[in-house]
Amino acid sequence: MKRVYPVGKGKSKSIPIPVRAGAIGLPLPVAEAIADFTEAFENFCVEVGVVMIRALLREEVEAKAGPRYLHNSERSARRNGHQRGYVVVFGQKVPIWRERVQDREGREVALERYRAFQSDGRMQRQVGKLLTRQLSQRNYEGAVEMLAEGYGVKKSSVSRHWKRVTAGKVRELCERRLDDRDWVVLVVDSKGFGEWTVTVALGVDSSGHKQVLGLWQGSSENSAVCTNLFQDLIERGLDPKRRRLYVLDGSKALRKAVRKVFGEEALIQRCQVHKRRNVKAHLPPEHQGAVEQRLRSAYGMHSYEEAKKSLQLTVKYLERLNPSAARSLEEGLEETLTLHRLGAPAELRRSFSSTNLIESCFSLTQEWTRRAKRWRNGEMVLRWAGTALLEAERRFHRVKGYRSMPLFLSLLTKQLDSEKKVA
Repeated sequence: MKRVYPVGKGKSKSIPIPVRAGAIGLPLPVAEAIADFTEAFENFCVEVGVVMIRALLREEVEAKAGPRYLHNSERSARRNGHQRGYVVVFGQKVPIWRERVQDREGREVALERYRAFQSDGRMQRQVGKLLTRQLSQRNYEGAVEMLAEGYGVKKSSVSRHWKRVTAGKVRELCERRLDDRDWVVLVVDSKGFGEWTVTVALGVDSSGHKQVLGLWQGSSENSAVCTNLFQDLIERGLDPKRRRLYVLDGSKALRKAVRKVFGEEALIQRCQVHKRRNVKAHLPPEHQGAVEQRLRSAYGMHSYEEAKKSLQLTVKYLERLNPSAARSLEEGLEETLTLHRLGAPAELRRSFSSTNLIESCFSLTQEWTRRAKRWRNGEMVLRWAGTALLEAERRFHRVKGYRSMPLFLSLLTKQLDSEKKVA
């Protein structure tokens, strides 16, 4: 069913869009980003279309009235507020706020692009048909050319705009301050883009809200890349002395970087999902189900002592079945039970016992970039990854069990006090 956009009668909840350099962000370039959408694809394209239309309208306003807040006595037109209007995207009327322009005599100056975008949407629908056929990155130029010819926009302008906007999005993500909130959980994981690897840090604050804190790009997930990421977070306001939980995927490079930057006493929770996968990878298919059930049962126990005892019994079981699998489970076993040892509430254990919080971001990125054939350079990787992560962030909800965050904070403090007494 198509999304319906009501127009008129003063019911639209659209708000004026500030017109300033770098203020508009695209979820992803239309033709490059689409992989395999069903019903959600059309809604996605409508949103992308509206964002691009706003950007192109802003470009025309600046061409007629000059940049905002820059005085120029020779310009022949000026801005005159905003007005409610609409554009047609994929055959649907979408309400927007557009800027008005007047000449020196106070007469309205028509915006040619605004008139063009109020057409019947034939060009948008045609591009949409191509995209739903899984248009690949190799055919991106053809789609851009079709879009450009349909609206009288130079295709080079569209491409430049996309690069400029995504570069701005990466700056926005990598430069925003982190000292305005109390970050008590840090989830860190990496994703590969061809020969490049991007390491991402996601934070959870004391009220359970999530945010992508930063990303760092390298050729692999090594300790130097991870250390640089953590140092960048500290420079932007992350308190390195704050007692917090670090949720990692089991990478030795990540663990080494956490210990180096945040101290040997940093509280690390190894991802239980990764641990289960690693253990099962050593086993033939006929034994994987039984071992999976044993591990799930152990990690699902509330008591730390019971969970540890159950895992140790599983280690003995695996020693007879496959010694390599037993060694895999033993490695870092204690760190997979950090939340059990803290006595964290059950709902928060489910939220923080794995890197799934950040894996959901990666799944969206994977969906959008699965047909990318070639990553030309690290700059391209950062632009795509940063834009996709910010788009995923817009959909974030608070972690499950956030009402128990005050108790979790008290448990962290209690753990710190007990360590000081032992020392």
